[in-house]
Amino acid sequence: MDNFQKLCKSFRYAGRGLKYVLKNEQNFQLEILGGIFIVILMYLFPTRSLEKIALFIAIFAVLVIELINTIFERVVDMLKPRVHPYAQLVKDIMAAAVLLSSIGAVIVGIIIFWPYFQDLFLQQM
Repeated sequence: MDNFQKLCKSFRYAGRGLKYVLKNEQNFQLEILGGIFIVILMYLFPTRSLEKIALFIAIFAVLVIELINTIFERVVDMLKPRVHPYAQLVKDIMAAAVLLSSIGAVIVGIIIFWPYFQDLFLQQM
C-alpha cells in the first residue's frame, strides 16, 4: 500500500509541474496547440499506424525538450545572483535544442502530410 501512495504522490507532483508549464509557459502552450492540430490532421487524413507513431514521437519529443528547457531556465534563474558567464549560454543552447526538435517535427509532418495534401488539391482540380 505504501508503494501505491508513493505512486499517487508522484502523479500529483507531475500534474503540478504540468499545470505550471501549461499556465505559465507560452511556448509550451503553443506547442500543445500545434500538437492538437497535428492529431486532428492525423484523423482527418487516412494516416497509417507508423505515420501516427512518428508524429506522436515528434510531438512528445518537442514537449519533453521544452520541459527540460524550462527546468534549465529556472535553475539558471535561481543562480542569477552568482551569474556565471555561461548562464546565458546554457539558456541559449537549451533554446536551440527546442528549436532543432521543432524543426525536426515540422520536417516529419511535411514528409507525412505532403502526399495527403497533394491528393486533396489534385482532387479539387
